[in-house]
Amino acid sequence: MSFTLLIVIIVLALIFDFINGFHDAANSIATVVSTKVLTPLQAVVWAAFFNLVAFLIFELHIVDTIAKTVDTSAINLHVILAGLIASVIWNLFTWYLGIPSSSSHTLVGGFAGAAVAYAGWDVVHTGKILKIAAFIFLAPLLGMIFSYFLSIALLWIFKNFNPFRLKKWFKVGQLISSALFSLGHGGNDAQKVMGIISAALLVYYNGVDPSQIPEWATITFTSAGKIHTIPFWIVIGCHSAIAAGTLMGGWRIIKTMGGKITKLTPFEGVAAEGAGAMLLFGTEAFGIPVSTTHTITGAIMGTGLTKRITAVRWGVTINLLYAWLLTIPVSMIIAALVYYLFVLLGWTT
Repeated sequence: MSFTLLIVIIVLALIFDFINGFHDAANSIATVVSTKVLTPLQAVVWAAFFNLVAFLIFELHIVDTIAKTVDTSAINLHVILAGLIASVIWNLFTWYLGIPSSSSHTLVGGFAGAAVAYAGWDVVHTGKILKIAAFIFLAPLLGMIFSYFLSIALLWIFKNFNPFRLKKWFKVGQLISSALFSLGHGGNDAQKVMGIISAALLVYYNGVDPSQIPEWATITFTSAGKIHTIPFWIVIGCHSAIAAGTLMGGWRIIKTMGGKITKLTPFEGVAAEGAGAMLLFGTEAFGIPVSTTHTITGAIMGTGLTKRITAVRWGVTINLLYAWLLTIPVSMIIAALVYYLFVLLGWTT
């Protein structure tokens, strides 16, 4: 029964990754669609490809952070399943409403909420949760700052260039910046699901002699206790799922990201995506699982500020902030309720 549950968790995790792809597709392609650099179909194929190949670039820092959000020696597989179900529910709900919420935060919130319902706060590594929660504010703020100063720098560098020719160059530049952001998205968000699958394997094989663990489930650690390697099928499976999801689009959220926050041009698209990519690459190096949604939203705001403060539709961004603040606590509550439902139905051990 427990092995069947492990397989169910792995399949559901990949489904979540797929949903994450079409939920967060807008992050990397909304600007190229809204500026008409690429058609929607061309944009999703472009983004999907770079989401897929991201596994060639990034190390497993974020996998380690997510897998160790909760003490895996003190929970069971039902906890992880409840967390995943809650994450899927919140992601689909916010996608339906067209709200670009964080798949990262719903995953962390769901995982932690189910664990608290099972064994109390002691099994949750609060420091990791607080660091992730802090970036609810820091990711959009840093994205806005990076984007604002990158925009100013580009305006100064190209101030004497022909505007018509510059527009063509920035259209090409947008292809590069969106590719870089897609790489960052694939490396960041796919690793979060890798972390959940890794946690499930650690729970399932907890207490088993390492020599008895099959190769397809073997996870190795560094001397410092961080995850060093995970089975390759997890890596390619997660990146493939997120790429496939990206191909599905996510048009409701693209509408919000591509036009409701501020009106975008190819120049502003390059600045926003370039700044977002810089932030994603930096946080991934430190194993900080930031929200790509929050990052690009802040970056779009930053480039809008170079025109004037009123160029940013602050009412839209405030509504987004409410959704961001609610994601972790609501996901925790949903996950706890799902776990309690398992208890009532007698499905837990």
